[in-house]
Amino acid sequence: MPQGSSQPSPGRPHRVVVIVDENSNPFELGCATEVFGLRRPELGRELYDFALCSPEPGTLMRDGFFTLTGVAGLEAAETADTLIVPNRPDTEVPRRPAVLDAVRGAHARGARLVGFCSGAFTLAEAGVLDGRRATAHWQWADAFRERFPAVRLEPDVLFVDDGDILTAAGSSAALDLGLHIVRSDFGAEVANSVSRRLVFAAHRDGGQRQFVERPVPQVRDASLAPLLAWGQERLGQPLTVADLAARAGVSPATLHRRFRAQLGTTPLAWLTGERVALACRLIERGEERLDVVARRSGLGTAANLRARLRRETGLSPSDYRRRFGPGGPGPAGRIPAAVQDRTP
Repeated sequence: MPQGSSQPSPGRPHRVVVIVDENSNPFELGCATEVFGLRRPELGRELYDFALCSPEPGTLMRDGFFTLTGVAGLEAAETADTLIVPNRPDTEVPRRPAVLDAVRGAHARGARLVGFCSGAFTLAEAGVLDGRRATAHWQWADAFRERFPAVRLEPDVLFVDDGDILTAAGSSAALDLGLHIVRSDFGAEVANSVSRRLVFAAHRDGGQRQFVERPVPQVRDASLAPLLAWGQERLGQPLTVADLAARAGVSPATLHRRFRAQLGTTPLAWLTGERVALACRLIERGEERLDVVARRSGLGTAANLRARLRRETGLSPSDYRRRFGPGGPGPAGRIPAAVQDRTP
């Protein structure tokens, strides 16, 4: 494991740097910019110091869509607390030695490394994923395993948080991982604010499957959105999976199939995740009485709250409060996430 820390010096924001190389995918670059690069006047503070860098003055993006110019040189990667590596569709093409050296250097000094989609190939080629857990877009799973047998590939999940190296599957999973990083750095309340501006789901477990295996049933209002909204308004009540099924007018087994098809998780896992997220928000807003947090979030008892919160965040309620509660230090350290280890 590398020595050092990815944490910024006191008094300056956490610096996120994206390396853009030839044939990089614009979508994932846009995801990184949206999550880490935009100003946040609605929060009254800036979350990250964001920069792009490239090994060349002009970088031709995927399929020649456009040329990116006017960004910093590759030396900017040396200042990154979090380094997002290039991802490109031509996974068989070797990455530039200078890019791989920048990744290795960042890893050696303790920076957090992030790979979106085929970015796992860049990380693996740099040699920093050997013996580590990672994911990539499902369509490249076989090719990845063949080239990098020392990496513990998990091809069916949205993202994997393996501590100082995080990887996401294809396309929109980059947003899932980006929001997970914001949640780890700043807490659920800030992540929810970022997700609202993105008009994107605030939280999907990393362990959810990458793709839907069968079509959504063609029935009237098969969308789960109305049911999810109804459930979110009643988290503090003794709400069960049977209650959700009754509200939807289907059997629990049918509801289970719909959740699997549309969300990639189970009704019980969704309900528990929503309750833990609500408990986090209550703690962040200053509620100190654990029995009140447990009751209002639907987790029942303080003991269950402690167990669930530690499982989801790696922190006890008191540690979470010190980190993210009123007057807390914010992203002075990361929450060691466990959601990617849970099978829904």
